[in-house]
Amino acid sequence: MAAAVESFAERGYHATTTRDIASGAGMSPAALYVHFPAKSAVLFAISRNGHERTLAMVESIIAADPDPVGAMGTLVEKFVAWHAKRHVVARVVQHELAALPPDDYAVVADLRRRTEQLVRDLINRGVEADVFAVPDVRTAARAVLSLGVDVARWYSPTAKPSPTVLGRQYAELVLRMLGHQP
Repeated sequence: MAAAVESFAERGYHATTTRDIASGAGMSPAALYVHFPAKSAVLFAISRNGHERTLAMVESIIAADPDPVGAMGTLVEKFVAWHAKRHVVARVVQHELAALPPDDYAVVADLRRRTEQLVRDLINRGVEADVFAVPDVRTAARAVLSLGVDVARWYSPTAKPSPTVLGRQYAELVLRMLGHQP
C-alpha cells in the first residue's frame, strides 16, 4: 500500500499502473494481484483506512472533552497536524475519491458524512452553549474540515511551521471563525 500511495501521489491514480505499484513494492505485477484484485482495490483500502482513522480520531476527541471549545480546539489541532504529517497519504485519501468504483465510493462517502456529522454536532453544542456563533452550522462544519483537508495539498516536509504548530494555529483561527470570544 505504501508503494501505491507514493505512485498515486506522484502520478495520480489514473496515470499509475499496477506495474508502477508493484515495482515500487519490489514485487512483480502478478504478485500484486495476490494482495489486491485490482488497482482500484488498493485505492479503496488506502482511502477507507485513512477515513476510518480520521473518524476514530474525531470520535475519541469529542468523547474525551465535554467542552465544545476545548474539543474543537483539539480536534482541529490533531486533524490539521495529521494532514500535514501524512500529507502524501492524505493527498491520496482526500483527492482521489472520484477514481473509486461506486460501491467503494459509497463506503468512503459514508465515513466522510459521519465525520462531518460529528463536527456539526459539536458546533451545534457550542451554539447551544452560547460559545459559538455561526449563521449556518453545516457550512461551518464543512469549512472546518476543508481547512484541515487542504493542508495535504500544499504541505511539504520543508514547510514551516511544523505540523503541531500549524495545528495549533489553525485551531485558534477556527475558534475565531466559529465566533468564540476567549
